[in-house]
Amino acid sequence: MTTAFLPLLEKATEHQPGFSDCVINITSISGSVLKSQAHFSHNASKGAANQLTKILASEVANHGIKVRINAIAPGVFPSEMTTGESKDNQKSEIPTEKYGHLPARRPGNGRDMANAILFAATNQYLNGQIVAVDGGYLLKFEQ
Repeated sequence: MTTAFLPLLEKATEHQPGFSDCVINITSISGSVLKSQAHFSHNASKGAANQLTKILASEVANHGIKVRINAIAPGVFPSEMTTGESKDNQKSEIPTEKYGHLPARRPGNGRDMANAILFAATNQYLNGQIVAVDGGYLLKFEQ
C-alpha cells in the first residue's frame, strides 16, 4: 500500500517547503522481544513489519523521494488481543495493577498512542525508526 501511495505522498510535500509527508506503520514490541509470548506467528509477523519499515524508509530515501517512513511499536495496550473481549463501546480494559511490574506501572492508553502518532507525524527528522511505546517493557524484558 505504501508504494502505491508514494506518488501522492510525494506530491503533498511540494506544497509545504521543508516538510515531508510520512507513513506510520503500527507494529508491536512483539517484533523485538526474544520471548515467544505464546504467539510465534504474531511475533514473526511484527518483526517482519519492523524490517519492512526500515527497508522501505531506506529505499524511498535512496531514490530521493521526500517521504518519511516510521513505525510505532506498542507494548501492552487494552485490546481484544490482550483482554480477550471488548465492551459495547468497542473499548477493552486492563486492570492497572496487572501491569504494575512495568516501569510505567500501568498498561498504555489511547492518549499514549495518540502522542506517539503525533510525534512520528510531526518530527521532520525522524525516518526509518521503530518507536517503542511500551511503558518500559523492553527495559524489563530481554530484547
